[in-house]
Amino acid sequence: MPLNIKTNLIYLILVVIGFSFITYSQAKLESSEGFVETPNGKIWYKIYGSGEEIPLLLIHGGPGGRSCRLKPISELSNERPVILYDQLGSGKSDRPSDTTLWHLQRFVDELDILIDSLHLNKIHILGHSWGSALAVEYFLTKKPVKVKSLILVGPLLSTSLWLEDANYLRKELPDSIQQVLKYCEQEGLVDSKEYYSATDYFYDRHMYRIKPIPEYPECGDSDFNEVVYKQMWGPSEFYCSGNLINFDRINRLNEITVPVLLLIGEYDEVRLETLLKIQKLFSNAQIEVIKDAAHMSMVDQPEEFNRIIRRFIRSIK
Repeated sequence: MPLNIKTNLIYLILVVIGFSFITYSQAKLESSEGFVETPNGKIWYKIYGSGEEIPLLLIHGGPGGRSCRLKPISELSNERPVILYDQLGSGKSDRPSDTTLWHLQRFVDELDILIDSLHLNKIHILGHSWGSALAVEYFLTKKPVKVKSLILVGPLLSTSLWLEDANYLRKELPDSIQQVLKYCEQEGLVDSKEYYSATDYFYDRHMYRIKPIPEYPECGDSDFNEVVYKQMWGPSEFYCSGNLINFDRINRLNEITVPVLLLIGEYDEVRLETLLKIQKLFSNAQIEVIKDAAHMSMVDQPEEFNRIIRRFIRSIK
């Protein structure tokens, strides 16, 4: 091979390698909105902000919830891209009728497809409630080196522990409300108006503290999917009859080596006493409690919530 051709070939290879390295290490996102194809339907996403700082990916609660309720966290986009997405079956994503899709591993695979499709080479992940279960399961099963930290807000990490907390708090409700709940559950009347009215007492204390609950325009065409919620969880936050009934990752939390932030509201469904026990199971986790906030702490106290998240992410080297 002539020297000049060989030299040019080597130069070309080095350019390609260098370009690939830059693309991998400095992926830059721009504000955008769209859909990602998965084997079972399209999932909607939206990127707030732009730049080369490590993006923050938000995983909403539910199951069957929607990302629009996490909108207050998008204020962090003045520093880094913030990505919201609706899980398949809810929000603005496709709503297939195949109920065999509603199980944990399929949601993990969906998340993996989204991250790859958006070329997220480095990310921070924030999971809220059920979204924390999904974030942890993704980390444990996919073992992604691209995840630099996990932020678990009001986290579901063990169904049995969740129910212990929920039923502890349920006992603080008025006796008349507890009697209605117990009667409806025993008689199979969990879809009744009486049951839903009684559960509202619990949600008023432990879901939102702010009244009235803010309405976000983004939620106007973004619906909750009750079918997914009931199949995977059940009729209420403190009564699990779905396929997550045996979910528990407590014994594997030591496998998570990245920095972890455990965040709850003062009146959260997850009790501080429980979270302190969970913290010890991680190799590197810290706890923050937001005053005068419940499970939806990012809605109750958005400024304080974002201040804590911003400080934590900035501390990751």
